[in-house]
Amino acid sequence: MNRRHMLGTLAASALLPGLARGQTVTQPAPGPMTLLVAGPNGGQTSRWGNAFALAISSVYPGTPNIVPQPVGGLDGVTGANRLDALLVPDGHSAAILPGAALIAYLTGDARVHFDPTHWTPLLTGCNSGVLMLRASPGSTPTLETLQKMAPLRIGVAQPQSADLAALLALARLGVATAPVFGMHSSEDKTRAFIAGSVDAVFISGEGVPEDLTPLTASGAVPAFSIGAPGAGSTTVADPLFPGLPVASALGPAVSPLLASAYEAAAAAARLDFLMVLPRLTDPSAVAQWRSAAQQAANSPAVSAAAQASSISLQPAPVLANALTTLAFVPAEQPQLLAFLAKNYGWQPS
Repeated sequence: MNRRHMLGTLAASALLPGLARGQTVTQPAPGPMTLLVAGPNGGQTSRWGNAFALAISSVYPGTPNIVPQPVGGLDGVTGANRLDALLVPDGHSAAILPGAALIAYLTGDARVHFDPTHWTPLLTGCNSGVLMLRASPGSTPTLETLQKMAPLRIGVAQPQSADLAALLALARLGVATAPVFGMHSSEDKTRAFIAGSVDAVFISGEGVPEDLTPLTASGAVPAFSIGAPGAGSTTVADPLFPGLPVASALGPAVSPLLASAYEAAAAAARLDFLMVLPRLTDPSAVAQWRSAAQQAANSPAVSAAAQASSISLQPAPVLANALTTLAFVPAEQPQLLAFLAKNYGWQPS
């Protein structure tokens, strides 16, 4: 069963007997509860939201009915604004958002009226991100390889996307690029690579291993990954690509700004989705939500869906560290935006 079908069946399977085995109901249902979903009904974040709403409801004290409420577009900005402006920190409401909302915050999107560094983390789903390069089959690209190919023709969607992690990874290493914009899917990037229009593409999101197969068959080799969250705030090799170096290990940063910006963009690009509570939520409610979210993540149905999607479900501390990387934004965002305008001709909308 592929990852899309797997998510589609979660609404039923999350309620199968056994999910709540061993759970003791210690209090009555806390009344109406909602899970704000930052994205349209039927979208990727919405499917995860439906699955977690049912799975969490089954193990939350009192087994309340948790109702998913989809809001806004795929990038999650409208939903994130709703979270900060209207979600009351009474413990009755949580939110699930795509990592794209953090990219919008990082790049100064004018629609952003939220601060993710204030959210209370519950759980996150992490995905992979790999730069694929035109090189000799079986070769191991190095920093010297990348420098010799500069300016590197790389296919990307736009700076305000997960591709920002790859652009900043290369900029951090001092590798000049010649981005070819407008490639919004793995299929777009693969076609451009096969056609010879670009020499590098960044593949991220759900199902990365399967998306790399046609690229590998067409002469692409992996150059680096954006890694996976390690202990504390460290980044380690992606367990799906254990022999592939993390981008930051290829060489030192050419500037502190690009070092900080890359770490923030990589952290955001690794987040397929994130589940949070509003700031100032009572600690007892936070503890209940975190426990229920982790139990839901460990359930057979949700675990199977994550595995089918090549998603690693991670607890609150991992998400907290990811959000902390965005703390540099208020002070250094103007310099980052100037860099993006100068090098990629990009201005926030």
